[in-house]
Amino acid sequence: MSTSVNRSCLKREDFQSTIDGKNTDLYILSNQGGMEMAVTNYGAAILSLFAPDKEGRFANVIQGHDSLEHLINSPVDCLSTTIGRYGNRIANGKFVLDGKEYTLAINNGPNSLHGGPTGFHKRVWDVVAHDNSHIVFHYLSADGEEGFPGNVNVEMTYTLTDDNELRIDYRATTDKKTLVNLTNHAFFSLSGIGNPTPDVYDNLVTIHADFYLPTDATSIPTGEVAPVAGTPMDFRTPHTVGERINDNFIQLKQANGYDHCYVLNKKEAGELSFAARCIEPESGRTLEVYTTEPGLQFYTANWNHGMEGAHGATFPDRSAVCFEAQHFPDTPNKAHFPTAVLMPGEQYLQTTIYKFGVQA
Repeated sequence: MSTSVNRSCLKREDFQSTIDGKNTDLYILSNQGGMEMAVTNYGAAILSLFAPDKEGRFANVIQGHDSLEHLINSPVDCLSTTIGRYGNRIANGKFVLDGKEYTLAINNGPNSLHGGPTGFHKRVWDVVAHDNSHIVFHYLSADGEEGFPGNVNVEMTYTLTDDNELRIDYRATTDKKTLVNLTNHAFFSLSGIGNPTPDVYDNLVTIHADFYLPTDATSIPTGEVAPVAGTPMDFRTPHTVGERINDNFIQLKQANGYDHCYVLNKKEAGELSFAARCIEPESGRTLEVYTTEPGLQFYTANWNHGMEGAHGATFPDRSAVCFEAQHFPDTPNKAHFPTAVLMPGEQYLQTTIYKFGVQA
């Protein structure tokens, strides 16, 4: 689809620049059902995603920006971007591999978050291929970048399928033992964005997980793998976001809402299986999440603070839900968590699918 005419009303020239010798641009994907997604190669960010409601009316269900300048200077650094090398937090920005301690930039309290202040969300990706329905990005993360060892080659593909799925495929290799934990930080507002964008309290959420990872006051997992049963963290059956989010429960109070990694129920490691579902009752829009990853960070946009996004839309606290498929936070410092180590000769592979629909 031409970028000159798109549902999002984004302008290509607003995303064209040169950063660190690389050109940035706007790209439009679409499918046969009328869905459309706008992305840029800066941070491999999703700028908009238009999905139909129960009446067939399309609206943008992604919190994003309408210019490169706004994206670069966003008050929420990772808004709907691709995250690496390490999604989520590493305690005190330190980890040890083969007896050597590595030190990362601290950018979230005492911890390193989402690959650091100049992680993959702040990098210009190369566009390897692009057609109407898919785009392939490549990024070479140099040895030592943000403190991580090894030259890591990353390929990431967005595909907008005719089944109304946003499919994300990741592949990475390294020339030195390192950590790789990639994710996408899409902020979903299934009611559609606006000024202000509605809260998500009535969103009905299901998460296919019997256990979650409790965190300390700085959002680092304590190491416990705790049952969700009998707590406000239990989404094994559908609950609205707002039903328990303000409960007097230390995990919710510390995080100002939901911001926790769920241990997904898996028959076998690496299987592509159902992870979560979200239903927005007024529009009837539904979102299902499938992933090969062991964990799913469920986040309710607790710190948006009414920031301004595309076309004057504003994004208050708790106006989006994020389902970040990933390995567990602080894995390199928790020996009993599934490893996020990538070795030379191995391939990191991940598939995550966000499938859109409407309530029957």
